[in-house]
Amino acid sequence: MSDMQQHNVPCNSPTPCIMVSSMIFDPAITAGLEGLTVDDLLEYLYYCFPERDPARKPRYPKAFIPWMTSPPNPYPTTHAAFPGHPKCSTTGLSDNQKTHTPVGASEMRKRSQCQPKRGEWKFWNWEDTYEDWGSSDSELGIGFNTLVLGRPPPDFDNSRDCYAILGHPTTTTSLSTSIDDFDSDMGAKGQSTVNTTERLAKLRELMKQHEVDAVVVPSEDQHSSEYLAHCDERRAFISGFNGSAGCAIITADQGYLFTDGRYFLQAEKQLDQNWTLMKQGLPDVPTWQEFLHKKLEPKSKIGIDATLIAASDAETLEKELTPKESKLVSLPVNLVDVVWGEDRPARPSNVIKHLDEKYSGQSLVDKLKNVRAELEKKKGKALIVNMLDEVAWLFNLRGSDIDFNPGMSFSLLYFLIMSFSSFSLLYPVFFAYAVVTHDKVILFVEKEQLDEAAQSYLAQAHVEIQPYDAFFGYLKNLPASLNLEGDSKIILGERASLAVADALGKKTFSIIRSPITDLKAIKNEVELEGFRQCHIRDGVALARYFAWLEEQLANGAVLNESQGADKLEEFRKELDLFQGLSFTTISSTGPNGAIIHYSPDPNDCEIIKQDQIYLCDSGAQFSDGTTDVTRTWHFGTPTAEEKRAFTRVLQGHINIDTAIFPAGTTGFVIDSFARRALWQDGLDYRHGTGHGVGHFLNVHEGPQGLGTRIGYNSAPFKAGMTVSNEPGYYADGKFGIRIENIVLVRNAETPNNFGEKGYLGFEHVTMCPIHKKLVDLELLSADEKKWLNDYHAETWAKVSPLLGHDQRALKWLERECAPL
Repeated sequence: MSDMQQHNVPCNSPTPCIMVSSMIFDPAITAGLEGLTVDDLLEYLYYCFPERDPARKPRYPKAFIPWMTSPPNPYPTTHAAFPGHPKCSTTGLSDNQKTHTPVGASEMRKRSQCQPKRGEWKFWNWEDTYEDWGSSDSELGIGFNTLVLGRPPPDFDNSRDCYAILGHPTTTTSLSTSIDDFDSDMGAKGQSTVNTTERLAKLRELMKQHEVDAVVVPSEDQHSSEYLAHCDERRAFISGFNGSAGCAIITADQGYLFTDGRYFLQAEKQLDQNWTLMKQGLPDVPTWQEFLHKKLEPKSKIGIDATLIAASDAETLEKELTPKESKLVSLPVNLVDVVWGEDRPARPSNVIKHLDEKYSGQSLVDKLKNVRAELEKKKGKALIVNMLDEVAWLFNLRGSDIDFNPGMSFSLLYFLIMSFSSFSLLYPVFFAYAVVTHDKVILFVEKEQLDEAAQSYLAQAHVEIQPYDAFFGYLKNLPASLNLEGDSKIILGERASLAVADALGKKTFSIIRSPITDLKAIKNEVELEGFRQCHIRDGVALARYFAWLEEQLANGAVLNESQGADKLEEFRKELDLFQGLSFTTISSTGPNGAIIHYSPDPNDCEIIKQDQIYLCDSGAQFSDGTTDVTRTWHFGTPTAEEKRAFTRVLQGHINIDTAIFPAGTTGFVIDSFARRALWQDGLDYRHGTGHGVGHFLNVHEGPQGLGTRIGYNSAPFKAGMTVSNEPGYYADGKFGIRIENIVLVRNAETPNNFGEKGYLGFEHVTMCPIHKKLVDLELLSADEKKWLNDYHAETWAKVSPLLGHDQRALKWLERECAPL
């Protein structure tokens, strides 16, 4: 096997170890798991990594992973090495149950007397314990009873070993329970329905106790993040809907889920009978704010978590509620967290690293100068930085506390494999706040998360570090320490929470767009060149994937959407400077393509079919930039309807790419360029045409964008900005089409310069062929055909030199880039 092989490094085991992606698994685990063999473990790994052998049909892992057993020696059920640790009992189970039957999570929960504390990891120094890990008398050996022990490869930058996947040594009983619990928690990541009856009943009891008539559960966390740590997925937990945008309102007798057109189909599939879907944007459908004002009874009390609602939104909402004498009530605890209880994951606190200036293009010291200059213009005495990507950008730091929510039905074993593989996935942001004044800068973060290089970098810039949880206490004393006079204020960004505003006190702050938002949006030349280079490398992975997929399907291979996404990730992992995915890959075939933000569940997704449209929207994080690309393919013979719709989308894409416009123009204006061709056929799409893109940061970034959202009318394009160009069309129940490139905003050469304002245009950096089979050539003008030929010639010139090692992909690219 290419990535699975017998590994004969010393491991103090009577049998050989098995190495998978630099993880070492000792077959001695079978001594503690009746019926679980090395073949079973490999089968499970095939389930986790289907790209290893796509033709193999894996079993669902629970067929053998939660085996109920009473571990025999040398793995005792009483962990004497850990004083006070209770015994995990299997008393009352039949011998058959103990050895052959997967027992459900609820039954195991009753049987197991030692539940691990979630979210904690135990680490031991490898050099101190390596010689003892196979011994039943050693702490590490006992911890090994948790199924797997990982030994870092020689070049791994951390000598620590995780010996307990669950945080405590445990028998198979509690291991199995935790696997089932974890799978249950992650179930909302797929497209299936979650029964919310019990959760809502508990929530309503709490509502009575706190004397509120309704509770608002927004999508965002305390930093107004789009992508969330699992501990902050409250709206997904309480409703079962896991789209990235939406708001839940729970009253005494009904649940309401508000979301936009990107998620209508997904929400209809995921919400159970307890919920009413409110399709925002459709006629006669109120926003959630309007709903609270118009639909609730007078004098209603609406419970909120003040850390999760923007101060500006709360102020507007309170004014609207006043005529009916209703009011917002800031609750002392988050009621959803109380319902979630001990099963709620802990807040991540992963390592934070310095991003070298050869990638960022600007030092922290220089960025602080620019921020303070903007503060001076706005008569600000201090700036509160609450957005995580703004903190990361300002300090030239990157972390991994919030991923792109890969989710699905992950197993704990898969989670451990990915966490301790030789390849480290690094997602960009970390939990932190910052305060910038004219003479000091404070970063509120857990210091132990900062690696040595990051701490040194911050010290050189005279950054004061305080604990994350000290932030709100610091804010209460900040106004007095600044001696605010006249019209000088503390500056809060537009998404600063009500809790931040309350901590500062009234009349001490102004809420405006954070100056960091605008500074971050305009990339410097180092960042722009990084965007160009990372997109060329990304084009290599895309060419390899689509060539591989086409060949596999032509040869009769049976591949599902999830396996396709995994294979694309495998190709990306081989690229220089790759750090991880920028979001969950949207790998969708046929009707699933019409679910705009669809995400395949590996346990419940469709087979990729040759006779259906295949839409793949994916992206990656690199040290030198972020990618986001969508391509639509057909591996058989497309219908006339599909070709016409695709061509109309392509024409809109070309219209954006070739647009020239005066400086000061907004994406609100330009958006119609993308829709014009679709409108000619009476077609449209329910999402924006484009979003800003961060530099090794959030794949969705503001303030700029292309769309009908009114906010885009207040953010004119400027040279150096990035934006996606992604018109689409979605036929519900049939197919989805989208063509997406990332473009840079650049100064345009024009024969005239009316108004002396200057003109701008776009430079595309995405390098991946656009599927010519789906193009209706009769609809294209001569200029549009020339654009497509020129784009393909550029793609071939930039990507083909990097494909010499993959002749299949090279031949595919040559064919796809051939002129019309």
